[in-house]
Amino acid sequence: MASASHAAANDPRRNRQAWSVLIVSTLAFTVCFMVWMMFGIIGIPIKKMLDLNSTQFGLLTAMPVLTGSLVRVPLGIWTDKFGGRIVMAVLLAITVPAIWMMGYATEYWHFLVIGLFVGLAGGAFSVGTPYVARWFPKSRQGMAMGVYGAGNSGAAVNKFVAPVILVAFGWQAVPHVYAAIMLGTLVLFWLFSHSDPAHLVASNVKFTDQLKALKDPKVLKYCQYYSIVFGGYVALALWMVQYYVGEYGLDIRVAALLAACFSLPGGVLRAIGGVLSDKYGAHSVTWWVMWVSWICLFLLSYPQTDFTILTVNGPTTFHIGLNVYMFTALLAVLGVAWAFGKASVFKYISDDYAGNIGAISGIVGLAGGLGGFILPILFGVLMDWTGIRSSAFMLMYGVVWVSLIWMYWTEVRRTDLLTGTGAVPAGR
Repeated sequence: MASASHAAANDPRRNRQAWSVLIVSTLAFTVCFMVWMMFGIIGIPIKKMLDLNSTQFGLLTAMPVLTGSLVRVPLGIWTDKFGGRIVMAVLLAITVPAIWMMGYATEYWHFLVIGLFVGLAGGAFSVGTPYVARWFPKSRQGMAMGVYGAGNSGAAVNKFVAPVILVAFGWQAVPHVYAAIMLGTLVLFWLFSHSDPAHLVASNVKFTDQLKALKDPKVLKYCQYYSIVFGGYVALALWMVQYYVGEYGLDIRVAALLAACFSLPGGVLRAIGGVLSDKYGAHSVTWWVMWVSWICLFLLSYPQTDFTILTVNGPTTFHIGLNVYMFTALLAVLGVAWAFGKASVFKYISDDYAGNIGAISGIVGLAGGLGGFILPILFGVLMDWTGIRSSAFMLMYGVVWVSLIWMYWTEVRRTDLLTGTGAVPAGR
């Protein structure tokens, strides 16, 4: 793998191939993520059609995330063994029929079952991450994985495209258009991607052996970090359109555009997070990401509140709550922070597990994806239980606390975050 990285850095032909792989893989991942987040938009008319409560809606949006998460470990291992090009192409191909069939679903269980198959598209992350990383030298792998990870912006593309199709032709047209887009993406990917036998990792290791990496405290810690910056991103990307509609009474198209202020930077700026992680180290970037998240989520957690104070002139009522502009601004800052955090977590992995990126990224990706599956359901449960929409942010605020405490005790006490002097190796 070292010789392949050296060649990619110095041979013009190899360099062109590396960039071609990166660009077309990022396109494929963007489309996969767009499909993966489809229920965040079409789920709103489906909720009304089927008269679902918030918990049922949370489960509906989360079903594709479940399978997209569970397949990440085997897909990461298969990528190490068979190569990213063939694994990605097969993955894109098998999702097309399921996406198309979504347009014909009529019952709640139809959507849940078909959603499981559509969710396979979400596994693309653990295929493309090791695939593109191995085309670049170690000093640029953070950048490469960051650019590829910017495919998360498919969540924002979904918010731009799906509402337009939905309003013009009905929600059933959305999966049909997405199936056609996925098929076209498969063709482009196959034409412009490349493979290199030197990137294959000889492996007779079983899935159960790979999962033993979960005994490594560092892997568990990276899983927890990623369950916030990626799992939280997925959960809020699915939840925010209906949040805007319910909290601020907005039209679905306006709600989707405002929600994209979170989804778009949360995806596109991941590449910058990769560059920053290469320059300053995964640890420093992740630490600051957690603190920015903590501040934003604290403010976002505060519900719309009216309270009355007895003054000398009689009772006076005050109102405290975020208006739609302040809410969107805080959400956008949170999206930027999580974009950087998603890249920095995978820089940890490329630093600590260079020979096993596929399997470890699959495990960490699984944890992040499961966060994206569990959180929308919990959002719905909390909403039905408390009646407070901002309870979703209260939950996330608590999760961020766990990461800050864990990070402090295992890393920060031994690291100078501003200068990097005296720092222990990232993640150790």
